[in-house]
Amino acid sequence: MQTIERTPPSTTFALWQRLAARPLGNRLFSLASWLRVPYFRTVLPTVVTMRPGLAEVRAPLWWGVHNHLRTFHAIAMCNLAEYAMGMLAEATVPATHRWIPRHMSVDYLAKAKTGLRAVAEVQPVPEFGPDAVDLPVPVLIYDSAGRVVVQAVITIKVSPKV
Repeated sequence: MQTIERTPPSTTFALWQRLAARPLGNRLFSLASWLRVPYFRTVLPTVVTMRPGLAEVRAPLWWGVHNHLRTFHAIAMCNLAEYAMGMLAEATVPATHRWIPRHMSVDYLAKAKTGLRAVAEVQPVPEFGPDAVDLPVPVLIYDSAGRVVVQAVITIKVSPKV
């Protein structure tokens, strides 16, 4: 990755910056994100934190994400991990570039019997130049007791917009 001056943020991150400090702004932002990418609505995610290099999202345990054991379904947890990664990418990748997931590895470590908190973090925050790069984004998903129930790495390809 080449060092260049930081360019304007993505429109998604700019919207977050406008709404996050307002009362219920994070919920309004999250609802808007569900309209843009309806598939994520299934896990009812709410963005808690979003900044370059870090995103934290929460999702409740509700019947729509239950498996046959009435715990969080494995694929619903993957959706939550991908949502967290996407929020990190939108906050980290400048408007001059685009990103797309290329690979995902997931380790299911424990049953998820509560609502979940997913944290995606990349440190140091990379700078993106004229060449496409693969960026691995680690995501940890915690239950309400703070136990890691899933660890994932989602690799995204970041390239300049043409």
